[in-house]
Amino acid sequence: MKKADTVLVTVTGRDKPGVTFALMSILSQHDAVLLDVQQVVIRGRLILTALIERLPQCGELVTDIENGMAALGMDADIEIGSDPVGSGYTATHTVLILGRPITAETFSRIAGTLADLGANIASIKGVADYPVTGIALQIVARNASGERISGIRTALASLATELGVDISFEPDEYARRAQRLIVFDVDSTLIQGEVIEMLAAHAGKEAEVKEITDRAMRGEIDFAESLRERVATLQGLPASIIKEVSDSIVLTPGARTTIRTLKHLGFKCGVVSGGFNQVIAPLAEDLELDFMRANELDIKDGVLTGKVNGAIVDRAGKAAALKEFAERERVSLSQTVAVGDGANDIDMLKAAGMGIAFNAKPALRTVADNSVNFPYLDEVLFMLGVTRSQIVAVNGDIRHD
Repeated sequence: MKKADTVLVTVTGRDKPGVTFALMSILSQHDAVLLDVQQVVIRGRLILTALIERLPQCGELVTDIENGMAALGMDADIEIGSDPVGSGYTATHTVLILGRPITAETFSRIAGTLADLGANIASIKGVADYPVTGIALQIVARNASGERISGIRTALASLATELGVDISFEPDEYARRAQRLIVFDVDSTLIQGEVIEMLAAHAGKEAEVKEITDRAMRGEIDFAESLRERVATLQGLPASIIKEVSDSIVLTPGARTTIRTLKHLGFKCGVVSGGFNQVIAPLAEDLELDFMRANELDIKDGVLTGKVNGAIVDRAGKAAALKEFAERERVSLSQTVAVGDGANDIDMLKAAGMGIAFNAKPALRTVADNSVNFPYLDEVLFMLGVTRSQIVAVNGDIRHD
């Protein structure tokens, strides 16, 4: 392979205004041609690197850089060598580590696993310090077969469980930023708790309904049939109970921030729920969602009949709703995201370009692209390539909304 002579300049020290300007001024005096420039500041410490084409008079360049940086109290290291043309790293995937905390041991295990699987880390940057710590690794897995990529994903998922952190593994950042539409499940995802159990509590049937709900979310019984059984326990309740329950709903921490940020970024946002329109509609209006799909409780003479009107939004119905919303917005399914927690979300998450299991049952985690296991919905933002600083820019330094 043809070789290209290069000079790598690395400047380190306490960050201050004018360092980058000073280095670039020195390089410009020598008519240097830039090949790459990278800079990062961590706790006030600057690391600035510049890769340039080798010059005929490198000795003069080295002296000028060393003197110029020393005058600013900075250290400079200059490395002259030959690199293969085009040897610069272009990341193929992003590995995002989310935890509270992320220990050095955790990071070491993950880095070691990637190395063992032949994936090279091209860059590392912090993306979040609240509500969890987030560290993004741009990795290079060139010419990797589908089987090898699947192996990396499987290994990282197993490691996440062992280490007690969340790890997402996605294509390069451009692919992640191409997402344009997102749908959330409602119960135990967008909100805390299950609405039907809250309704059942007024009928003295909460324990009975919870047991059926748990079995359905684990995928042990058919969702549609389980819903009919649970709704039947509500027969005779006054419809006024619906507003009481609706008013008592508590959003999942980070839910409002997540929706607000996504809409600011141009996402179409909606909910697809096995719950009920009468409860979810006010929530959708409050959050200014673009679409919603849920079941309809049958009410006659101001009383719940214990039945559901129309077709039930079940596992297949959720996936169909996602596809319908995407078609309406002229967004390809590869640009959609689905977030849920139960077995009835499986088809929806599999249909979406990115499926995220949120504090989910095992049946869903095994098919999801990524899993969130901390109780903060804004983790979803980090998995979509949004940083904490961007969230703050949109929402202010809110903790927690």
